[in-house]
Amino acid sequence: MDSAHLVVFAPVDNTARVHAVVRRLGDAIALGLLADGEQLPSETDLSAFLGVSTVTLREALMALRQQGLIETRRGRGGGSFVRAPARAFDLDERLRSLSAEELRDLGDHYAAIAGAAARLAAGRSLPGDVRRLRRSLEEMAGAGSGNGMCRLDGRLHLEVAAASQSGRLTREEIRLQAEIGPLVWAVHELPDQRDRVDAEHARLIEAIEAADAAGARDVAESHVSNAVERLIERRLAL
Repeated sequence: MDSAHLVVFAPVDNTARVHAVVRRLGDAIALGLLADGEQLPSETDLSAFLGVSTVTLREALMALRQQGLIETRRGRGGGSFVRAPARAFDLDERLRSLSAEELRDLGDHYAAIAGAAARLAAGRSLPGDVRRLRRSLEEMAGAGSGNGMCRLDGRLHLEVAAASQSGRLTREEIRLQAEIGPLVWAVHELPDQRDRVDAEHARLIEAIEAADAAGARDVAESHVSNAVERLIERRLAL
């Protein structure tokens, strides 16, 4: 799997699992992380990736079919296929399902994980890790807004976590991207945020390359905190 699919198919929360699967896959389709016409993994594989029973998965797939986000084809070459929605990801609609307190709590946790991963990456990253980070930064500079940028943004942060050489931190980064990533990516796309986000990404990679552990941690934490503050402001204004 590529980094986007690792995030989309990470295990869901233990509570309200049908709703969690519907929201996870629905967000991924709306953001373009799952492409129009893409075939989903088999029910057996997908339920294992998401950590749910096949019964739960089938209920979620039924709800997604009713929403027109997937279609199921029978026979040879059949399965569940993505149908791109007519409208894009609706940030305000998703924010209404979360309170400001929930957003702040999620942000605090994500900032702590991102900061720890960046600090360790600054001390443990190999030349190949830094080259991958530089490549992602260059690709982001040449990309416009939209689905491609979401993929690149998520990939960059997974690469930072991987450079920490900590499997647990990398898995937690994947889980948190799946939970709050769509909201963070959406706020990064706002017209008044792109320059700030690009500058923070550049400073983060510079700190990792310079083995500046404290600087990398501070940039990573503020990067998440800044995005979450914008999300909270927007949520309170609804």
